[in-house]
Amino acid sequence: MSKAPQLRNISPDQIVRNSDNPRLFFRPEEMSTLMASIKRHGVQVPITVYEEGGTYILIDGERRWRCAGKLNFKTVPAIVQPKPSPLDNLLLMFNIHALREQWDYLTIANKLPLVIQRFAAQNEGREPNEIELSEITGLSRGQIRRCHFLLGLPDKYMEMLLGELALPKSRQQLSEDFFIEMEKALRTVSNRIPGAVSNSDIARDALIKKFRENTIGNITDFRKLSKIATSVVNVGVQQQQAKKAIREILSPSNKVGIQAVFSAHFEIHYDERKLTLNLRSIADFLESIASNGHAPPGEPLVGLLRKVHVLIGRVLKKADEHRH
Repeated sequence: MSKAPQLRNISPDQIVRNSDNPRLFFRPEEMSTLMASIKRHGVQVPITVYEEGGTYILIDGERRWRCAGKLNFKTVPAIVQPKPSPLDNLLLMFNIHALREQWDYLTIANKLPLVIQRFAAQNEGREPNEIELSEITGLSRGQIRRCHFLLGLPDKYMEMLLGELALPKSRQQLSEDFFIEMEKALRTVSNRIPGAVSNSDIARDALIKKFRENTIGNITDFRKLSKIATSVVNVGVQQQQAKKAIREILSPSNKVGIQAVFSAHFEIHYDERKLTLNLRSIADFLESIASNGHAPPGEPLVGLLRKVHVLIGRVLKKADEHRH
């Protein structure tokens, strides 16, 4: 039977960092804020450790432990747990932070392969599926998928992201969300419009440059790039038109942004599709009103119908003129 967890006061010098800790960055401004709080109030929440050979290995609370050491605290409150298995050692840290403080996605992504490897070692070589991975780590399936996009980044862009994450959050320009949304959009483009992306790295560099220059004004613009790529199937745009627009956006030699191209050439098609779907519902409703046995509509609805009737007449007249 394993021992029950015990609360002890332990010297910071007897505690060592857990080599499996996924956390990559201890940002100075965050550490300064925490240190000021601990200096004034002490360590209010015990850290969590396990004992091995007279040394205590951290499971949770590395920032508190670092602050206590810098403040020369003689002891720090710690919950001493039984030594976990290699897999549980990782999963304890994942689940603690899933409930309390979200790590950077790259922090999570870097350790997911090790979680999968250790799970397989305990399950006769079988890797966890996405549902199992979600259950054991405390991550949502959406978070796991976002991590996979980061794991697929080429080394050049992984180093670029690491450099950004090392900065204070107020100075970060290329966030994890930027890279995730960019990769999702480029994958959609490659899958839906063959030949639109001739060189993925040139495309990435162009998008990064345009984002830094504010030609691409928002990370969510990448979703509109995906809508351009899916417009062939979704709203009947010609594939050559979509390909030309995407190549223009991905060109490093111009200042063409995603929003400008989407608004000029594609937004109207999506608006028309939305209107078509709404009109079908309205037509079904009006047909039910017109049928025998239905009570006549009230005056507010009648007034609106008359206005819509006039507008529809004007739109149809314009459409007829365009045909001729």
